[in-house]
Formats: sequence, C-alpha cells, structure tokens
Amino acid sequence: MNVEFMQEAIKEAKIAESFDEVPIGAVIVKNGQIIARSGNRKERDNCAVSHAEILAIQKACKVCDNWYLDECELYVTLEPCIMCAGAIINSRLKAVYFGAYDLKSGAFGSVYDVATDKKLNHTLPVVGGILKEECGSLLTEFFKNKRKNKV
Repeated sequence: MNVEFMQEAIKEAKIAESFDEVPIGAVIVKNGQIIARSGNRKERDNCAVSHAEILAIQKACKVCDNWYLDECELYVTLEPCIMCAGAIINSRLKAVYFGAYDLKSGAFGSVYDVATDKKLNHTLPVVGGILKEECGSLLTEFFKNKRKNKV
C-alpha cells in the first residue's frame, strides 16, 4: 500500500469534479508504476457504467494487452460499488485500496463484501480508509454545493 498512489487517485477525482462529475478517482499500479488512471465520466459520457474504476480497468487492460490484471493494484477514492466490484473480481486485480467508505452501496465491506466471497472465482485483499477524511470531504463538499445551488 502506498499513500502516494491514493493522492494520485485524489487528483483524478478533482479533475472529474472540474467537469461537474462526482469526484471519484482511480489509478491502477503495476510493479510500482501507475499504468492507468481515470475519474468518473458518467455525465460526460452519458453512461451509467463510466465509473472511475471501470475506466481505469479498461485502460490497464489495453496497456497490459490482457484482461487478466493479476499483477495490478487499484487505488480508488471511494469504496467500489457492486458493479465495479464485479469488474475488479473479473479482471483478477491483485489488491484494492480505497479511501472513503460507502455506507449506502459499498461492495468491499460496508454493505456487501464481494472480495472475500468464496463462491466467486477470485478473492483479493482490500484495505479501506486510506486518506478517508480527504477522500470523503471531496464527496461531502461536492454534494453540499450541489444542494446549495439547487435552491
């Protein structure tokens, strides 16, 4: 686990926010180097599956020329949802590190725990709470401003 990689994911979240996207960012690391990065693009792409994690996985697959990412680790600012957890399991990522917990739809411990489900064909270590205050405040401030601007 490397806090600097989470800081890079936070940078991606801030870029997403600059486009009025929910500020979630992700980076994928292989052998100590970032090979893919993305922020949320749901609004810009007008696509429900354009989550930061999904987009970063797609980029990493292209870089590795393989869908099998067993030598890669994901750093993401918010606990992945169940859709992203499925993509993480299916891409065989080595480990996941996330910032803020998602108590409404988190799939790596908060609501579900996909990472340790022995019924699935892949399990992986997950560490949550990395820079959780900074990651969480990005989301809190974003939605607070959204509500304030609606009035």
